[in-house]
Amino acid sequence: MLDYRIEGDSAGLRLPAQDEPRRADGLWRHTCCEAFLAVDGQPGYYECNFAPSTAWAFYRFAGYRAGMSAASANPPPRANPRVRSNRFELEAVVPFDRLPAGAAWRLALAVVVEARDGSLSYWALHHPPGPPDFHHPDSFTLRLEPAAA
Repeated sequence: MLDYRIEGDSAGLRLPAQDEPRRADGLWRHTCCEAFLAVDGQPGYYECNFAPSTAWAFYRFAGYRAGMSAASANPPPRANPRVRSNRFELEAVVPFDRLPAGAAWRLALAVVVEARDGSLSYWALHHPPGPPDFHHPDSFTLRLEPAAA
């Protein structure tokens, strides 16, 4: 489970209306909560996108921005958005049951925020030097240790 919060006057955000959950591409072009997950020491990784509309996307990459394919998810990820006057919240439930168990993981969390005027800003736990690049290996700063047996 991932829990995102964008603090501030939610009236300043451009948020789509909630709809039926569905898979959709290009969610990052608007307000979108993202998670990137990689097995420590391996070049491949997963990307999860969650939109305020409840649309979602789940991808697998073989390496840095290479070998992208749609990843299967059964059940599909679930996004539960909530708009409050002083913040936007999105709780995402991701079925990572097909990922290798017993491995340490690296995690990158990011959010694309679309303002009411259509401008975008990019937020992450860590931005490597240069323009925002959530896929960059240096963005994967949070390490998750395997669960004890």
